[in-house]
Amino acid sequence: MIISNKKTSFIHKIIDNFIIRNTKKKICTRFPPDPNGYLHIGHAKSLFINFEISEKYNGQCNLRFDDTNPDNNHQKYISVIQKDIKWLGFRWTKKTKYASMYFQKIYEFAIELIKKKLAYVDKLKKNDIRKYRGTLNTPGINSPYRNQTIEENMLLFQNMKLGNFPEGQVCLRAKIDMQSPCIIMRDPILYRIKFSKHHRTKNQWCIYPTYDFAHCISDAIEGITHSLCTLEFQDNKQLYNWIMKNITIHHQPKQYEYARLNIEYFVLSKRKLNTLIQKKIIKQWNDPRLPTLSGLKRRGYTASAIRNFCNNLGITKKNNLVEISSLESCIRKELNLTACRTMAIIEPIEIIICNIPINYQQEIKIFNHPNNHDMGEKNIIFSKELYIEKEDFQENIKKRYQKLTLGQTVKLKYSYIITAHSIKKNKDNSINKIFCTIHIKNKNQKYKIIHWLSKKHAQRSEFRIYNHLFTTKNPSSKKNLLSYINNKSLIKKYGFINKYIVYNSKKNTYQFERQGYFIIDNILSTKKNIIFNQIISLKQNWKNKI
Repeated sequence: MIISNKKTSFIHKIIDNFIIRNTKKKICTRFPPDPNGYLHIGHAKSLFINFEISEKYNGQCNLRFDDTNPDNNHQKYISVIQKDIKWLGFRWTKKTKYASMYFQKIYEFAIELIKKKLAYVDKLKKNDIRKYRGTLNTPGINSPYRNQTIEENMLLFQNMKLGNFPEGQVCLRAKIDMQSPCIIMRDPILYRIKFSKHHRTKNQWCIYPTYDFAHCISDAIEGITHSLCTLEFQDNKQLYNWIMKNITIHHQPKQYEYARLNIEYFVLSKRKLNTLIQKKIIKQWNDPRLPTLSGLKRRGYTASAIRNFCNNLGITKKNNLVEISSLESCIRKELNLTACRTMAIIEPIEIIICNIPINYQQEIKIFNHPNNHDMGEKNIIFSKELYIEKEDFQENIKKRYQKLTLGQTVKLKYSYIITAHSIKKNKDNSINKIFCTIHIKNKNQKYKIIHWLSKKHAQRSEFRIYNHLFTTKNPSSKKNLLSYINNKSLIKKYGFINKYIVYNSKKNTYQFERQGYFIIDNILSTKKNIIFNQIISLKQNWKNKI
């Protein structure tokens, strides 16, 4: 179920007015991803907007893949995209659609434009087309092939379709206005030649429509009432409307733009994310440091937290950089209510309780969640040999130092207070063991509390601590993106968890007390080697200490 925005956005007002004027029309939106990579959290905002609107107005939302470029489209991306959309909790109307379903109709509309003298086959080279197009400050120049006859263009276009030209030699362009202040209206390309095998149409076609030409026609064929997109497509709207005006098609959809999502320390561009993979900065699209939906899921973010984040954003026309804390607070609030509490030692140091027998063992029953006892209980074991965090001991006492140190007393959480009286060091002068005395009678007195694990009942595990992948808040604004990679974005630590934590993909999220929220990495973990990904810290500034 989708949580509606509390405030009515400008798009909702547009639709409300549309319904007043068109009482019998059904609202229809669409989500049209290019299957050339994984979806990221920017797509989640678009998904939320389109599906929220279709649900609110009892309409429909189509999933349509923009597979107009056979070089970039791979079935594996289509499968992952569908999986991610379902994981977010969205269900598209009827069967999945593809722009390639309409290739024949789109081709026929291209013929119509040629016959109306509104399109021509251009033999200019790619660099010359770019040169002739001009700049924001200089008008474009007409192509020498612009005034060919209808018959000449029809013959050339037919030869394009038959594969009689090599790639890049010719293309079909719209004949609009090379003097237009909007560069996209300076005779944009409608069709180009590509001899790559298409994932659906195979080798049926060797000419393919551009996104701008196919997108608006696909919208019209499907009866889309509101074609919603981000502000970078604002100029494309002029071409969208020009095509709709000049082809013979009954339905006339309208395009509306909203601000795209930009989040601190994230790059929300499939092209730039793919560069990180190609340069081997990261290995895969589902790396937990990436803002891809697969990466966030592996990191431990939930679908509901991402939907709540999108809902909080609202829909505006103003681009801005969203604070990363806005996203982090959504998952932190949710996990605070749902994650089981347990103790884990990420950087261990051993302590020996000297005044209890070697075989001493005591079970201590605690709740899995202090505020939700319905989550059940578990037993932890207290014994002679324990692990504590290295940072919880300091050899040389400092003024008001409240953690364990020689002569200092602290409380082990859920159990007893101890006093450290001596240490054993390694050859490199690092501390090997700490020897302590337990004070059983003073169990309930108030002292500084530290967490611990029984050595005998601990299982060695790997903990992956994540920081921002980039060192700058707005990496997308930087020309040399790779110069801002954070070399400490992933830190691996090797510590211990309680043995009762069994690898189970259905229940694998925990709050490690005093440490943060962690999830078992289902891809890399085994029962003998459990790897935990840090989801989020307990506090917003915790990462800065790493």
